[in-house]
Parts: sequence; structure tokens; C-alpha cells
Amino acid sequence: METKWLEDFISLAETRSFSRSAELRHVTQPAFSRRIQSLEAWLGTDLIDRTSYPTRLTPAGEVFYEQALEMLGQINNARALLRGKRPTAQTTVDFAVPHTLSLTYMPKWMTALEAGFGVFNTRLIALNVHDAVMTMVEGGCDLLLCYHHPRQPVQLDSSRYDMITLGSETLRAYARCDRSGVPELTLPGSARSPLPFLSYTSNAYLGRMVELILSDARRPLHLEKRYETDMAEGLKMMALEGHGLAFLPESAVTREVRQKQLARADGGLPDWEVTMEIRLYREAPSLQRPGKPVVGRLWDYLRQRQDSGRKPKRGKPDVARAESS
Repeated sequence: METKWLEDFISLAETRSFSRSAELRHVTQPAFSRRIQSLEAWLGTDLIDRTSYPTRLTPAGEVFYEQALEMLGQINNARALLRGKRPTAQTTVDFAVPHTLSLTYMPKWMTALEAGFGVFNTRLIALNVHDAVMTMVEGGCDLLLCYHHPRQPVQLDSSRYDMITLGSETLRAYARCDRSGVPELTLPGSARSPLPFLSYTSNAYLGRMVELILSDARRPLHLEKRYETDMAEGLKMMALEGHGLAFLPESAVTREVRQKQLARADGGLPDWEVTMEIRLYREAPSLQRPGKPVVGRLWDYLRQRQDSGRKPKRGKPDVARAESS
């Protein structure tokens, strides 16, 4: 049996939807169904009542749901315990970070942070947003760095997790420049001549942000999807080759815009953009789980920066800003 089968089953038990759980688990629905069937074959009993809609558990499934939660908890606790026994574990800060932030925000933020706090050992786990959040919930990291938007919030219990807002990120459309530095494509396009569109997959967090932009647009955008991936860096490279326009985080294209390789494809208007917060989370320390001393010192430093109201110079990432819970 594989632990991902347990995670799949728990997701299905909670969503009661194969399609929604497949989306959350970042697999196709047929692959997700096969994994549930593999778990049922391993157990020798049906867990899902496939004669009903919406999906519901069989009596055996109801019983196994509680067991699956306990088993997964024991596995995660064992992993956390063994990690704690590694020689460098207590002096290394483990970050779970979405791919885009790991490439664009994290390096500059670390430079600013180490200039004030000092050098410390880090381990970066680059994931999609959903899996990064799950890594925090499952105890697989010390700190979670991620995007947040009120209409696509990070669902973490504020009584269990502390949060600091570090800054913000704007997502907008970019396209390749011609020799004069003018974008080759500009919104909104037309019904007769739609613009080639480089898209995120539907289960990518930034893809859901683009959906918000498109649904809120006061003027309709005429786009024809030509390419799809869940990686902003992949869309940027395709845009640089002139394959279409892409909605990209501002921090991901700073150099390309400065060198006039890419330019805003929205005419400089704010009509087709969205701003997200960049947040840092940790599990609130307790007597049973006090956390690593280095993480505690780092968090206290960030809180003090926030409380002092100090702001970095223009163009540099905030070390800590705004809210904390």
C-alpha cells in the first residue's frame, strides 16, 4: 500500500467527488479512480458506494476513514520524529514554497533577511500551492511561503497557525516585444482575431487567479488557448519565443521587462490584473510541539520588523509587513 492512496481516499471521503479530489490531488480522474481501486483491492473490500450520487462511502469506508486518518497521522509523526533526530535538523529551517515563489521571490527575500537576521541553514521544498499547504499541515516543513487571495484563500486554521504578510504580487498579461520594444500582442483581442493564449492548467493556483481576472473583466477578452502548463516559468519561456501572451507574476519578468524582451500586454491598464498577498505561515508553538529554536528566533525577528513599522527601500522585497496572527 502507498501513503498516497490514503491521502486520495481521505480527500474523496471529504469532497464526495472523484473529479474534485482528482483536481486537488493533481492527477487525472481515471488515474485517481485507479488508485482508489488499488486501495480497495489491497484491503479486499469496497470503500465507495458506486451505485449512488453524489459519491458516498460504504459502511466499510466509513470505518476505514477514521483508520486512514490515524494511520496517516502516525506516519507523519514518525517522519517528523526521525527528521528531528538528524544532526542538522534542529539548525535547518525547512521551507515549503510554490515553484514560482521559489524562483522569483525567495532568493531576494533571503538576501534581505540574512542581511538583518544573519545567515542560517535552509532546505527548500518546491511544490504547487496545494501540496505546499499540505506539507505544512502534515508537519513536513517549518515555514510555508505562499500566495493568498480573499477569493482563493489558503485554508489554515488561525488558531493553529501563525501568519505574517511579507508583501504582494501582481499578476498581469505580458507578451514578447518587437525590435522597438512594443508588445507584439495587446489585449483585449477580437472575436474575429483572438489572441494566442498561454494558459495555466485549471488546477494551478495562478490558473485560478487568471480565471478571476477573466470573469471580472469589464470588457471581454478574446483568447485562443495554444499552450498549457502549471509552471509560470514555462509560460514565460513560451512568451519569450513569441508563442502568445501569458499572465505572469510581476517578479517573474522583472529582468525581461527591463531588457525589453517582454512588455505588458494590457496597455498599462489595471483592468486585467489581480494582486495577491505573499504570506508566511508556521505552526503555532505549544508545550507538546515547541518547534525549532532557530525558527522561533527567526519568527520573533520578523514580528519585530513588522511591529517597528520599518519598510525596505523601494524595489526590494519586504522582510516582514502588515498582518500577523
